Amino acid sequence: MDTFSIYLSTSRTPSSTNTNEQHESPPKNDTPLETDHFSFPPEWHPHLATVMCFPSRASCLESLWEKNCEEIVDLAGAIAEFELVRLYTLHVIPIPINHCWVRDTGPIYVHDATGKPDSRQRLAIDLKFNEWGNKNGWEGTHGHYRYGNPSVTKKQLEENTEFAHNVISVDQLPSSVRRVVPKIRAEGGGLVVDGEGTLILAESYMVCEQSNPGQSRADIEQELRRLLGVEKVIWVSGRKNLDITDCHLNAEVRFVRPGVVVMTRHSPDAVDAHEWIKCGKEILEALQNETDARGRKFEIHFIGEPDPNSLGILPKDEFVSSYLNSYFCNGGLIIPAFRSDTHDQKALETWQFLLPDRKVRQVPLRTIPLSGGVIHCVTQQGPAPEV
Repeated sequence: MDTFSIYLSTSRTPSSTNTNEQHESPPKNDTPLETDHFSFPPEWHPHLATVMCFPSRASCLESLWEKNCEEIVDLAGAIAEFELVRLYTLHVIPIPINHCWVRDTGPIYVHDATGKPDSRQRLAIDLKFNEWGNKNGWEGTHGHYRYGNPSVTKKQLEENTEFAHNVISVDQLPSSVRRVVPKIRAEGGGLVVDGEGTLILAESYMVCEQSNPGQSRADIEQELRRLLGVEKVIWVSGRKNLDITDCHLNAEVRFVRPGVVVMTRHSPDAVDAHEWIKCGKEILEALQNETDARGRKFEIHFIGEPDPNSLGILPKDEFVSSYLNSYFCNGGLIIPAFRSDTHDQKALETWQFLLPDRKVRQVPLRTIPLSGGVIHCVTQQGPAPEV
């Protein structure tokens, strides 16, 4: 692999102050795939590209917008550091999008699993994002979160829904991408996979009328098996309306490698800490009582979250402070630093212990966590084809 790209997508470049810019959507010449079977590579599989997005002013409070964009750029720079021996390029592509949460809005790149893989044929699932179950204008679990998401217009909602399709249409390097059309809705932040057939996810965000009306858990699982190539699905209950995602697990549990997971420990002083801690205990119990798709018992590690009071976070600020919300890149792992020296250092040491063959790099973040996510939420990998 001799090229690596970071695609930064926006409907308005960060220097722009015009909130009424109009952009043509990319041409859609693809014929979608509605059948066949696919596999979702683990996030540590080599990447061709990383997709990221700037938020628009429409979906981000003005007080957070500029700093949010700056942190996105800082993250892009950190990811690019891991490609020093290769040619890397950074493209800013004017595809209309309003959220920076590309893990949920963007395409999910997969491999062909029919037994006839073509290294020239790239594939990506278009999950038709619908604002996390139609939560336009989310104001927090208690209805008065000061950094709640502003409501966006119908046109802007359509831009968000079409974003994955648009990315697939313009992604031509090193070859074009074929669009996979699923029978379900999901978001990437809720899909925790090990690359060897195991998937962990929460019922609360998948088995509901807002996302998959009329579909049972069995229906949804069957389609996930087809789309992601998983053989075993470990369901946890999750929580409705505990956050905007209805309990995506990418801040709760992550695979380090097959058979090994790391879980977060919530601060007892965080917003809704009682429910988050209870949810974490349910996930832990499920993993302790299960094996993965290969029959292995899980090796489980923990990383604690900082006390929000020590960070100057106000009582109703839904500050996401999970060190699990991180990004595997080629040869490295990018994790957040929340300016809590003790917790930041412990997180760095734990991740480095778990990944001795990778360099773990911390990036200080504050505005993105105040907006509702961390590093994993604002990145989406484009895996290299199988050889």
